[in-house]
Amino acid sequence: MTTTSRLLTLLSLLQTRRDWPGAVLAGRLGISHRTVRRDIDRLREMGYRIEATMGPDGGYRLDAGSELPPLLFDDDQVVALAVALQAATATGAGIGEAAVRALTTVRQVMPSRLRHRLDAVEFTALPSGPGAASDPVSPDVLIALSTAVRAHEVLRFDYANDRASHSPDPGGPAIPRPARRVEPHHLVTSNGRWYLVAWDLEREDWRIFRADRIAPRTPTGPRFTPKAVPGGDVAAYVSARFKGSDRTDRWPCLGKVVLHRPASEVLPFVGDGTVEDLGPDRCVVEAGSWSWIALAASLGRFDAAVDVIGPPELAQAFAVLADRSARAAMLSI
Repeated sequence: MTTTSRLLTLLSLLQTRRDWPGAVLAGRLGISHRTVRRDIDRLREMGYRIEATMGPDGGYRLDAGSELPPLLFDDDQVVALAVALQAATATGAGIGEAAVRALTTVRQVMPSRLRHRLDAVEFTALPSGPGAASDPVSPDVLIALSTAVRAHEVLRFDYANDRASHSPDPGGPAIPRPARRVEPHHLVTSNGRWYLVAWDLEREDWRIFRADRIAPRTPTGPRFTPKAVPGGDVAAYVSARFKGSDRTDRWPCLGKVVLHRPASEVLPFVGDGTVEDLGPDRCVVEAGSWSWIALAASLGRFDAAVDVIGPPELAQAFAVLADRSARAAMLSI
């Protein structure tokens, strides 16, 4: 055996019974008593609690109450585990409940320090669509945001979208921009990005901040009494904001057309829209977007004739796009 394989086998043996005489372990593993002692010392250095038993058949046992040894993860691995298992609810694979139970099981056998880090990561996962972005966030930032949410403490931070400094008078000296002050309510992940849903104390309104642009300041501020997110459902609220709606989780612009293409060629690309098959070369598509122009443009990408069913705003948007396209064609001549 390699050293790694031997250590794993030794751990497996220690879990199967209370006491293992050293001679028996040596015989099972095909190694000397001295090698058994060295392997036990290696496991102890890695954090496994193994006691030596006294007597003529002295040997080894796992510490009382430790039928499973503590799992060995570093700090970043613990954050990765918490994120992966909590995000499983948004995969659509029907494993949300199993993921929660797995997280609970793993937590029970972790050392205390890592358990606290695991508990610090709490968020809401929204389903990801095609073409998800990837904007990594430092695990320390995620923990800082999640901890502030759980503790109901005012969060102070610098935001990358803000100018570093400003001058109230043209040509005057620059004044550093003060830190943002918000009441953090939810940490959300969607389409490969992390967001903080918070009540902005200066603007007295709800805001959604990109977590990869947040640089938390310490210490945090005073505790606050949490407000209810509009509608009471953070997932629905964030989804609505992403669609350009202030409150309702639906597109502000919803239209219906007949596309002169088979439904099978359209269905994979309509996102949250609906498709009704009208035969071998036509289908009805109902879809939404944040503006009528954007909706018309998205329907035009199918490279097919379009018959607008309604509403009139969608037909007008196609007219505007046609005019813009004609002018663009004229300028290119």
